[in-house]
Amino acid sequence: MSSALSGVRPLTRLARSFSSGLAARADVQDSATARADLTKRRFWNKVTLSKAKGQAAGLTIELDGRPLKTPSGALLVVPQDRPLLASLIAREWAEQERILKSFTLPLTSLAARAIDGFATPEDREKVCDDLIKYLETDTVCYQEEEPPVLVKLQQEHWDPLISWVRSTFQVEVNPITSLLGSSQSPDTTSKLRSHISKYDSLELAAFERAVMSTKSFIIALKLLENSRNATAIEEAEEWGVEEAAQAAEVEVKSQTEKWGEVEDTHDVDHEDLRARLGSVVLGLIKDDASLSERIIDAQNAS
Repeated sequence: MSSALSGVRPLTRLARSFSSGLAARADVQDSATARADLTKRRFWNKVTLSKAKGQAAGLTIELDGRPLKTPSGALLVVPQDRPLLASLIAREWAEQERILKSFTLPLTSLAARAIDGFATPEDREKVCDDLIKYLETDTVCYQEEEPPVLVKLQQEHWDPLISWVRSTFQVEVNPITSLLGSSQSPDTTSKLRSHISKYDSLELAAFERAVMSTKSFIIALKLLENSRNATAIEEAEEWGVEEAAQAAEVEVKSQTEKWGEVEDTHDVDHEDLRARLGSVVLGLIKDDASLSERIIDAQNAS
């Protein structure tokens, strides 16, 4: 499988961050196949990328000829316009060792969530309702007036995000300097909820993961908007994983500058966050469909 994946471009800053985070630790959902989930052992020899058969349009990943399925039993089909995601999911399974490590399958779990989590319009509505609630308590909006090091970090990482939301979506976002501060206006909430409700299933799953990882609707929104409009990893890196992670870590950075890092805690959290956000970006990048054709051709030739 490694030779078949030679068509995937070399690791960039994004992919290196993603890989190093997985090496540290990552919290992801269960394995995409019931057998792997039960045995926790590698039971396959060959991983291949294939065109979905029948009415399903897209790409599937096969283990010894058996297609991956989601926890609910649905066929795991990756959209045709995301061949990079499909090839990286295949790589996740190809690189598993004798003992299955489910935390090294973040892209598999993202694709599975997109299929299982939003099977009905009601499912989508509930998720959107839950996610918009994060705007009311968004860490970016809670601006402290001291200490100076925290204020400086807020100005550097949070103020530009608030300005971006205002100009991009023509809404008012109110910074809150008190725990009793007012919530965002109904107009702001309505417009932003309406926007995320238009995300396709993969985008919504990625947005959900970004919100949960950063505890911020606004940071996640900026990351999603930049990534979903990118046609290459290099474009997604213009404001990507590192920028989003730094914005999410403002309060932690302020504390560590004063008290120092807790060994084996802050450094692992640092890598975990970047791995989770890396999976978000890699799951969204749309690429030339010929990438999957090249990989499939290489498989057939080997």
